[in-house]
Amino acid sequence: MLEHGGNLRDATLRFGRSDWLDLSTGLNPRWYPAPALPGNAWHRLPEASPELAAAAQACYGAPLMLPVAGTQAAIQALPRLRGPSRVTVAAPSYAEHAHHWHGHGHTLTQTPYAELDAAIARSDVVVVCNPNNPTGATVPAAQLLAWAQQLAARGGWLVVDEAFGDTAQHNSVAAHSGQPGLIVLRSVGKFFGLAGIRLGFVAAHADLLRDLADLLGPWTISGPAQHIALAALHDRAWQADTHAYLHAEGARLAALLASHGIASTGTPLFQWWAEPQPEAFWQHMAERGVWVRLFREAARGIRLGLPPDEAGWRRLESALKEWTDK
Repeated sequence: MLEHGGNLRDATLRFGRSDWLDLSTGLNPRWYPAPALPGNAWHRLPEASPELAAAAQACYGAPLMLPVAGTQAAIQALPRLRGPSRVTVAAPSYAEHAHHWHGHGHTLTQTPYAELDAAIARSDVVVVCNPNNPTGATVPAAQLLAWAQQLAARGGWLVVDEAFGDTAQHNSVAAHSGQPGLIVLRSVGKFFGLAGIRLGFVAAHADLLRDLADLLGPWTISGPAQHIALAALHDRAWQADTHAYLHAEGARLAALLASHGIASTGTPLFQWWAEPQPEAFWQHMAERGVWVRLFREAARGIRLGLPPDEAGWRRLESALKEWTDK
């Protein structure tokens, strides 16, 4: 199993403390306030909800969407829906994509973002995180749609992971996902801060969504998750306020890092940089109770998310000052 952020149990076992400022996940630290649940949310089998799919389609601007148990469920399932294919995954990016396409008879190539255009002609499937996790790199929507058309013309797929796309909806291609060959993934966990309900959506052509639903089986989304997500997806006032909050806090984080000589890139939810001494930085922060995301390989560097409150901001700034004063 690959390593991910949010692993505070591991942090506690390793460093012997529990008072963590967890900046390792890139989740909105002000999560959507979940409404009270009706009693039958725990009692009834959670059959598929047309209302949930419709709410997601309205929120994300997609013609059709399938709810899944987090985008991770789709990432693991999509490679099983094709015969052996030449697969290009943009790199560096969310490691689960390459991990799961590296199997089921597929031939995997990991390609830098700058070289993706040249890779389209020699690929059957191309996977792009947009914006990218962890670097924040983006590909313009027009370029993605051109690639999707080239791939679809020979039965190929363009998979666009927009898990962090809520703060850059203008660059989303979800509205075009009804055309064959374009598959878009959206996550409820990041923007809404609700990773614990394990919910995401896949936007794609109806035939592909039908095949994916058959593969994943019945009762994939719990009743409580459906109830909470419906409220969140319909709450446009909260979404608008949260957009403003995240953009302001994201700019604050980038400015704080810059004030300590760190030139970072990212999104309103996180910042990343190619730290020259990533293991030492990670160790330094952990010893001060600040849990950040260490990338040891392709995206070698550090990613950190937003503090939840002013005490968290002060704690982060103090740890950064001690690092730069060394």
